[in-house]
This record gives sequence, structure tokens and C-alpha cells, in this order.
Amino acid sequence: MKALVVVDIQNDFLPGGALAVKNGDQIIPLVNELMDHFDFIVATQDWHPADHKSFASNHLNHKSGDQILLDGLEQILWPVHCVQNTPGADFAANLQIDRFDKIFQKGSNIHIDSYSGFFDNGKKQDTGLFDYLEENQIDEVFVVGLATDYCVKYTAMDAQALGLKTSVISDATRAVNLQEGDFEKALEEMRNNHINVLTSTLILK
Repeated sequence: MKALVVVDIQNDFLPGGALAVKNGDQIIPLVNELMDHFDFIVATQDWHPADHKSFASNHLNHKSGDQILLDGLEQILWPVHCVQNTPGADFAANLQIDRFDKIFQKGSNIHIDSYSGFFDNGKKQDTGLFDYLEENQIDEVFVVGLATDYCVKYTAMDAQALGLKTSVISDATRAVNLQEGDFEKALEEMRNNHINVLTSTLILK
């Protein structure tokens, strides 16, 4: 059975948000349309405490984009975003969240970031997403959302590593692009890890 995994389509990642992904809002109508083609839909939600250590403002003499070691892992420092129970952490207003079977929150441990919808970046804790998919006889996932080069990529990579047949619908994602070309690099990295990269036309036809 197949599932659509909708990654982090939240206000802070949309134009005008604290960590805006360029044109991130443009995927929302397409994601809503794709939902019509799946009987099972789950979503991930970035859900940080205000004192999260991935926020540049919580480190003296550091700015967004700097890299540090956090709990032994390389960490990019980000602007404050998706703080629990704030409007920035809410899903986009025009995203059809009533279609979600379940929402999985991530990034709530202040000491470690969580790009993937399955695990934190150190794979010390899991969100329960894989167990939920397994309980519902899901063996194939299609990943959409924000952002291609971070949370979408790591969610897809973990899904594939966990034995799920995994596809990313590339035109239903957008990238942060800290470096020019990061979108294309992310797609290539996923292909190299046996993830199917396709466009929505194959689903909607």
C-alpha cells in the first residue's frame, strides 16, 4: 500500500516566513491535488523549542549559515523558526490538513536537529513514523514538501534505508539552496541512493 508523506509545509518555510524557501508556497495547490491520488497521507511538522541549539541566536558570536559541532554532529545554524505553538509552526492555511491521517512532530529535543521525518540527525530517537506506516501495511512512500535539500531529502533517504520503496515528487518540492544548485545536487544524491525521482504528471495522469 502507498502513502503520501507531506514534509514541513509550514508558515515559517513559506515566503515571508522566518526561514523562507523561495517559491515554497507554489507547491501547495499541487500537493493538495496529489492527495486525491492517495488513500493514506501522513505529514511531518518541525516543532522546535525556542531555546533549540540549532538556532544561531542561541550561540554567541554566531550567525545563520555558520556551521558548528552540536552534540558531536555538524550543524548548520538557522534563524529561529517553527517554534512550538507559534503561527510560524502552523501548517500553511491553504494546505488541506484535514486530509492527513496523522502528523509527526520533529525537532523538539533542544540538543539535536531533526531533518528527517523518521529520526533526529543522530538517529538517537525516532518519531514513530516508521512504526505507524508498518502498522498500516504501507510499503511504498511518495515524498513531497519543504525543503528538497534538507528535510525532504533526509526523510526520503531514511525511508529507503528502512526498506520502503521510496519516490520523491520533485515538482512538489522546493529547495533552500544555501548554495546554488543544491536542489539538483539533492535530487542526484537521492537517485544515487536508489530513490525514484519523478514528477507529478506520472501520478496525476
